[in-house]
Amino acid sequence: MKMHSKEILSLESLKIGYVSGKNENALLPPLTAFANSGELIAVIGRNGIGKSTLLRTLTGLQPALGGEIFYNARNIREYTRMELAQKVGYISTEIVKVSNMRVYDLVALGRFPHTNWIGKIELNDHEIILDALKKTSMEGFRKKFVSELSDGERQRSMIARILAQDTSIMIMDEPTAFLDVAGKYEILHLMHLLSRNSGKTIIFSTHDLQMAINQSDKIWLILGNKLIEGAPEDLMIAGAFDHLFDSSIVLFNSEDGTFSFKSDTKGTIYIDGEGDKRYWTEKAVNRAGFTVSKERTFPYITLPSNSNLCWQLSGHSIIQEFSSIYELILSLSNDLIRSI
Repeated sequence: MKMHSKEILSLESLKIGYVSGKNENALLPPLTAFANSGELIAVIGRNGIGKSTLLRTLTGLQPALGGEIFYNARNIREYTRMELAQKVGYISTEIVKVSNMRVYDLVALGRFPHTNWIGKIELNDHEIILDALKKTSMEGFRKKFVSELSDGERQRSMIARILAQDTSIMIMDEPTAFLDVAGKYEILHLMHLLSRNSGKTIIFSTHDLQMAINQSDKIWLILGNKLIEGAPEDLMIAGAFDHLFDSSIVLFNSEDGTFSFKSDTKGTIYIDGEGDKRYWTEKAVNRAGFTVSKERTFPYITLPSNSNLCWQLSGHSIIQEFSSIYELILSLSNDLIRSI
């Protein structure tokens, strides 16, 4: 088995899928990949391709159809259920719905692999639970019922549970699903801190490609015929993400990791100015169906500056001013404006 520096997990020709009677239903060809200690790894792929099945297989909750999984160079089959629970923590996509359970009790469940046969919480366990609540900003909620939590609070509680489980590997199936924008970035920030400051290896599935590209150390990109792994930047340079989109509809920009919808081009236009206003003006112009020209066109756009507080659209004989990009695009989208 080939070992990498700080390697904590490796997959070798792993076959995932289901058994129905005497028949095996493999979802994908054999997969090979690895994870290092302290890495944040995003699992990307189309719906139904097998992301959740892969994550469940890595935790031992679903048997592999073939191939090998190694944790610290030891085959997963050599671990007892209790040993594996001390090594790997897991959060599924299912929303936890329990009655009469407080946040402290939910987090305390994570200590089960470390307690005695009656599951008694000792002083050391209590301190670990409180530390997990603190790291997830949930210490003020410990006496609150789980059923009273918001989606974001409930998700932080689940992360606190596997923090209390004190595993070196945390596997999360769509941890930001059902969360609002603020909640998604709170969870992502927490995952980032855990990988950086606590040395946790976090493997999570997500549909948010932009988030994965911007924040992950590595991406496992699952395609119909293989798994491609590497830094987000390596995969962008290789054009790997193009396989996720219908190329007749979507354009993926490998320079900045953004994508846009194809539309009929209305023309080209020049933008005079630089800085963040240029970036956002250019995005709006592209969305309106125009490409940005390197040569001056008529009309052309002049960005706001110290001497000019408005966006200007200049033609051969007239200059129009706009107080916002919205107003500029409304006017630009009018076919008549191109005759000024």
